[in-house]
Amino acid sequence: MKRIAAPLLTAAITSTLAISAHAENYPGVPALEELGKAAPALEDYTGNLVLGEVWKRPDLSPRDRSIATLATLVARNQTGELRYHVNFALDNGVKPAEISEIITHLAFYAGWGNATSAASVVASVFEERGIGEDQLPAADIELLPLDVETEEARETAVQKNYGGIADGVLKYTTEALFRDLWLRPDLAPRDRSLVTVSALIATGKIEQVSFHLGKAMDNGLTKPEASELLTHLAFYAGWPNIFSTLPVAEKVFEAKAAK
Repeated sequence: MKRIAAPLLTAAITSTLAISAHAENYPGVPALEELGKAAPALEDYTGNLVLGEVWKRPDLSPRDRSIATLATLVARNQTGELRYHVNFALDNGVKPAEISEIITHLAFYAGWGNATSAASVVASVFEERGIGEDQLPAADIELLPLDVETEEARETAVQKNYGGIADGVLKYTTEALFRDLWLRPDLAPRDRSLVTVSALIATGKIEQVSFHLGKAMDNGLTKPEASELLTHLAFYAGWPNIFSTLPVAEKVFEAKAAK
């Protein structure tokens, strides 16, 4: 393996073997070696670079990496890897209730069809692992407190910029998203922001990243975590989407540092 520094090689190989065995324990998930039957270089990059190195970088936890990866796969309707990453997320400490809320959240940010396709895969994983409805959030649930001042400022700005164009969009942005969905308690605001930013980058909606990356940092995502999120998503959303995001992220980081 020429792409990884020599001191990392033994650890990377060990990690690759462990992850391959891990995948084989998940019903319906192909082992890593199967990639080699179509693209040996892809198998090599996947095992040694992505899983053996990127996932081990310290500035973003495995749990957060799993959340970002799930958001990316659901937003892009890439269900081929979803079963593996749902299992991996559970093993990385993402709770079933949080996965349930990630799917629900992404119905609004990536579209209903992508969310319902993901729900089918997730439901089968939950069944295989004995996760029942009693571990999932109810539809009707007590919401988190509303930050009235912040929400009123957001609503005023949106009304000023877009009022009269599509009033139904503004109505449901306020009522369904920011006064309901974002206040559901089984996915923390920081994690909702992590999901939203990941989905926006993954689908190339760069014009929306500035607001939501700023909101993510207000919700507790640190600059090192946000920076590492971009590195992680380069592999799951593609380099062009990340390079399109970098100038936006730079401005957000500068604005936060100036406060």
